[in-house]
Amino acid sequence: MKLKILLVSAEVYPFAKTGGLADVSGALPPALKKLGHDIRVIMPKYPCTAKAGRKIQSLKIDLSVPGHDQKGSLFKSELADRVPLYLVEHDGYFNRKHIYGEPGTDYPDSVERFSFFSQAVLEAVKSLDFKPDIIHCNDWHTGLIPVYLKSLYRKDPWFSQTKTLFSIHNLGYQGNFPHSHLKATGLDESLFKEEGLEFYGQISFLKGGLIFADTLSTVSPAYSHEIQTPELGFGMEGILQKRSDCLYGILNGVDETIWNPKTDPLIPANYGPKSLSQKKQCREDLIKTFSLRLNKKTPLLCMITRLSQQKGIDLIVAAKDALDKLDISLVILGTGSTEYEAFFKQWSRNRPGKIATALKFDESLGHRILAGSDMLLMPSRYEPCGLTQMYALKYGTVPIVRAVGGLKDSIQEFSDKTGKGTGFKFKIPQTKFFLKSLQKALSCFHQTKTWKKLMLNGMAKDNSWEFAAKKYSRLYQKSLRS
Repeated sequence: MKLKILLVSAEVYPFAKTGGLADVSGALPPALKKLGHDIRVIMPKYPCTAKAGRKIQSLKIDLSVPGHDQKGSLFKSELADRVPLYLVEHDGYFNRKHIYGEPGTDYPDSVERFSFFSQAVLEAVKSLDFKPDIIHCNDWHTGLIPVYLKSLYRKDPWFSQTKTLFSIHNLGYQGNFPHSHLKATGLDESLFKEEGLEFYGQISFLKGGLIFADTLSTVSPAYSHEIQTPELGFGMEGILQKRSDCLYGILNGVDETIWNPKTDPLIPANYGPKSLSQKKQCREDLIKTFSLRLNKKTPLLCMITRLSQQKGIDLIVAAKDALDKLDISLVILGTGSTEYEAFFKQWSRNRPGKIATALKFDESLGHRILAGSDMLLMPSRYEPCGLTQMYALKYGTVPIVRAVGGLKDSIQEFSDKTGKGTGFKFKIPQTKFFLKSLQKALSCFHQTKTWKKLMLNGMAKDNSWEFAAKKYSRLYQKSLRS
């Protein structure tokens, strides 16, 4: 059954990206199109969208949004496979240096920005003469769309057959704002209640999506269960338990047009399962780039991550002395809290040639690091899906992860007895268990045949978006039948 689908996101790769949400929003739509669906995507128009290297044209369509004095306008571009991408322009709200706010903060007018965007999306589809069967909303920035459809747009015949799917990419980001901002959304005060937008005295965009969407999804099966617990529910576990019958977990995919060592233009040598020896050139390049001093038998480990407690950086800090005693080298790419940045800077200074740190976001360098490393460390305290570990598998770089969320679902524990598995996992977020898992990996690394088998297992794993898109397609159809 061919569906009309509108995917709404605050960021879409390659037009705007701060994290995994952009990767999903850029890669899932082309995979859905290949299944025969009429899929369109819409996002805000930021200054960075002009740097995507894609033609962006004005459609000369003005968007009047109820309750807002100012108008927006509509632009059009394309994703891969000619999937239409629409961009909502409003210079007052979106023509800014950052997508969400200065690093670590939200802009003070975030309520106005994303309530305007959410209504502009609904006005845009009418202007485009596109009646979506499903509006697929992503994260808190789009959480008011299901609320508007069941309140302000309740009697609008255009949406009489439209269902909504609300995807949670990270429950920790909720879009919670003071009650006094409710007026700016144009929504009635009657919605400020426990069964509505009220969340501990604030309004919550995320809660709006969780309560008012027809169907809910999140980015891995394990995470869909974890967010129903007090430990990882961030106060929303009660709502999610009530809605558990319409909450689904679908593991994200890998965009193999971008993340594939056979064709990757960003790495010094291309390689695949049948040409693994070429990976050594990528390793040599990495050693040279960071002026590392290590012999051929020293494993090269990497972390490509946000430097935050969520990512388990505190476990690495606590394990420093033990790691210093091992014959390993470690390259870290990422930014985050000043405390952790200072730690890695100092560690690099203390152990030049062994520990290297690049405190920045650098997509190109990320490719080179993954291709040149032997192992990837991801000791996350929680991880809704995680994509880096799946990229690592593709590049023959063995993941050592905490068994949580998408890490638990995407990595199978390796057994040197059976030769099955793709990496190493530890359950309890404590340094001793992380180190035990690392020791197991190091032991296998020094057994050449065993290690090659492990690398090939990971490279053979099918984590393509084609697989995930079929699951989303079935979920959309299930939602329409309900």
